[in-house]
Amino acid sequence: MLKITEQPSRYDHLERMDTLTLLRSINAEDAGVPGAVALAIPAIEALVDAAAARMARGGRLFYLGAGTSGRLGIVDASECPPTFGVPHGLVVGLIAGGDAAIRKAVEFAEDDREQGRKDLEEHAIGTDDTVIGIAASGGTPYVIGALEHCNSVGILTGGITCNPGSPLALTATHPIVVEVGPEFVTGSTRMKSGTAQKLVLNMIST
Repeated sequence: MLKITEQPSRYDHLERMDTLTLLRSINAEDAGVPGAVALAIPAIEALVDAAAARMARGGRLFYLGAGTSGRLGIVDASECPPTFGVPHGLVVGLIAGGDAAIRKAVEFAEDDREQGRKDLEEHAIGTDDTVIGIAASGGTPYVIGALEHCNSVGILTGGITCNPGSPLALTATHPIVVEVGPEFVTGSTRMKSGTAQKLVLNMIST
């Protein structure tokens, strides 16, 4: 079955659109994202409450993703110390391929099912910590493998995806599914899906 995030755009022949039509069309698609996030608020609440309880015991919050999803997690984590005065390392963003992948795509890094677990183990992760996987498609092996490991050792897991019934939605203890529909540019999840992920991350860290 075709994932929602990979379904064809409602718009054809983008290259033939004049600039104003193109921009208004993108904006019209983006306008539906906050409403989709609003529908997920009960799931966000459940994850936030569970994570906050663990952080009160000294736990940390980890974001894990690949590509745009990983970069969004890093952005949110890096803003926590200056925004909230919390120590560096309380909220940590990890990306498939390591820091080199922040600026440039690292080919095949997201397909390594074991690397997410290894990256978490470098931070001596424990049962008071929370790990949130971020993947618009919901099928990134780097993320799924890490969450499966966390589940097996009693670490709280969350997931942010835009595809219901995806592996991430089924693996995370607290899945957050934001259905934003097909992207303006077919399959380009940096667009509406990325916007939805950023809005959810804002809510979680705040």
